Amino acid sequence: MELFYRQLGQGKPLVILHGLYGLSDNWISIAKNLESSYSLIIPDQRNHGQSPHSPDHTYQHLVNDLLELTNKLKLDSFYLMGHSMGGRVAMLFQSQYPFKVEKLVVVDVAPWSYSPEDEWFRSAYAEHMRIIEALKALRPDEIASRMDADKVLQQNNLNERLRNFLLKNLKRKSLGFEWQINLNALENNLEHLLLGVEVDKTSALGANVLFIRGENSNYIPAYQAGRLKEIYPNCQVVSIPEAGHWVHAEKPEMFISALKSFLG
Repeated sequence: MELFYRQLGQGKPLVILHGLYGLSDNWISIAKNLESSYSLIIPDQRNHGQSPHSPDHTYQHLVNDLLELTNKLKLDSFYLMGHSMGGRVAMLFQSQYPFKVEKLVVVDVAPWSYSPEDEWFRSAYAEHMRIIEALKALRPDEIASRMDADKVLQQNNLNERLRNFLLKNLKRKSLGFEWQINLNALENNLEHLLLGVEVDKTSALGANVLFIRGENSNYIPAYQAGRLKEIYPNCQVVSIPEAGHWVHAEKPEMFISALKSFLG
């Protein structure tokens, strides 16, 4: 699939992958602080933003999309960073194409898979279904403004930060609005997306990896942080205090400092 992408800056290529319900726009402010040092490529992943929609939304499909994009741009070797769903895509891509990824940055997501019986999975699935149901309850073609849309999401008890993040997916059209995300595809593939990925242990052995976790996030709890080195023996781990899952948005200066220190 041919993805929409944004490109800015100059220097060593750095590909940035957004997370679930995200889009390339989410990373523009971070990119502005990096463009003097890196050539940034920020795609909208399938079923998000301005990229095409498809009922197929597995991690392998997302890896294939990334390979197509990097081949199109003739990127033989590059830095790769992903947040949440994007972090899992990045790990699986490195696992399959280790020679292409010079350095890997994984933002607040773990490199192990879950079973449907795991407490983390059950909690995450319930929360994401709550988000999807709230979005489906909002009829974009029936609202007159983003303020109206925000009121609908408020009724579903979504906090302000999350509402603002989700509403970036509303696109104005001639009459009303429309969703840029493919809600049906995301809902139908949600279990797969939350169960995670299994990385190739051989590829992981030599990987140069930085994990950035939010101390208040449950995606990589402090008691499990030690497990990261069981999979990526050479990895570095940076914990950002007072940050949750959207660590780059909550603590951008600390995030950028950790990133630049690792990438050089």
